[in-house]
Amino acid sequence: MKLTVLGCYAATPRSLNNPTSQVLEIKNQLFLIDCGEGTQVQLRRSKIKFSRINHILISHLHGDHFFGLPGLISTFRLLGRTNELHVYGPKGIKEAITLLLKLGDSWTNYPLIFHELTSTEPERIYEDDKVSITTIPLEHRVYTNGFLIREQLGERKLNVKAVAKYKIDKCYFQNIKNGKDVVLENNTVIPNALLTFDPPAPKSYAFCSDTAFSTKIIPWIRNVDVLYHEATFLETEKRLAPKTKHATAKEAATIAREANVGMLILGHFSTRYQSLDLFKEEAKTIFPNVELADDGKEFDL
Repeated sequence: MKLTVLGCYAATPRSLNNPTSQVLEIKNQLFLIDCGEGTQVQLRRSKIKFSRINHILISHLHGDHFFGLPGLISTFRLLGRTNELHVYGPKGIKEAITLLLKLGDSWTNYPLIFHELTSTEPERIYEDDKVSITTIPLEHRVYTNGFLIREQLGERKLNVKAVAKYKIDKCYFQNIKNGKDVVLENNTVIPNALLTFDPPAPKSYAFCSDTAFSTKIIPWIRNVDVLYHEATFLETEKRLAPKTKHATAKEAATIAREANVGMLILGHFSTRYQSLDLFKEEAKTIFPNVELADDGKEFDL
């Protein structure tokens, strides 16, 4: 599991700061999460192949989280894309994007499929044999979702010594890795637990931006390996958080501690601050394992 932060700052783009966008690589699949202005330039800087992006998750319809999407969709068209592109986001995202395509007479030459979200409860929006994605309803000024991305439980690992001991033919190996017992010719049943080892624990990643401090999300993200949580403000500007429906670094750390997550990554910083070190210092008073996002930064998770 690898996270590439393309942008992690709040509100407007600046010469050295990009609004929210990131790519999560998990089980050899890429998921683009949010798409602020400049996303496609950042994708090129990070040397991420556009053709590998088939799913885009949009948290909400504030411009710093999706104004880069029309341009990216257009670039896919100019590059001759043919495979499907799935966009998951709040109701209204289809209208916003297709109106631009209509006015510019620039319909895509590939299938563009929108999955519009309206539920205020966690909702499974994607699943295959490797990955599942569930929404995390957040508390913001407009309808907003975070995303919980989990690996599916992998197949069991073959115990080579055990299958040799029982002289089990190779033709049974895949069934064994799928969890099935083996019946020998004399009708003896060899339990699967004797023939395999448990697979690695599935990894999980929770993206929570933008949101006010809300303990409601704790049961939904409990025990995730990595939590990305917005930290727009420091405690010195906490008075601004309720009005704007954002959170402080200390509040993000409180969520991480109460949810027992493995690691906390802070992002969505207000550009009013000259140094990000204060965010990490503030959060570490509550939760020890804290990292700071930054544009172009990669995390091998």
